[in-house]
Amino acid sequence: MKMFFVLLLSVLSYASFAQNNYIVKTEDGRRVLLKADYTWEYIDLEAPKESDDAAVETVNEDNGCNLPADFEEPKLNNKVQNQLKRGRATIDDVKKKVAKDYNCTVDEVVLLWASERKSNGKYTFCANGTKVTYKRNGFVIIENGKLF
Repeated sequence: MKMFFVLLLSVLSYASFAQNNYIVKTEDGRRVLLKADYTWEYIDLEAPKESDDAAVETVNEDNGCNLPADFEEPKLNNKVQNQLKRGRATIDDVKKKVAKDYNCTVDEVVLLWASERKSNGKYTFCANGTKVTYKRNGFVIIENGKLF
């Protein structure tokens, strides 16, 4: 009887993990649900309307990043960052490398997105109005797409 319940539980959990539904945003701002059976549907039926009263101010209007005025950098895992201090591969070190490569100050480098573990990481920055992606493998930091 126990074996039956274990088998039933494992089949049900497998079925729930097998469904990969994704939510994406279109160019006009509407959200779309992409289903695992290759169908889709709008979540937002109408595109969001921008009014003159609630216009979003942008920091860096003159460059290509167009970040909102209230943009905050994503928070990174402190445990992973503390482990990376020894090899000088923390987010501050990555920002210094990006600033050096794009001839700007560290304050002008803004972290847009990050995915990291102790062994590797991938980061997207806005530097000098350009979106750039860097990767970290161990303690080695390099721009994504470059070999050396």
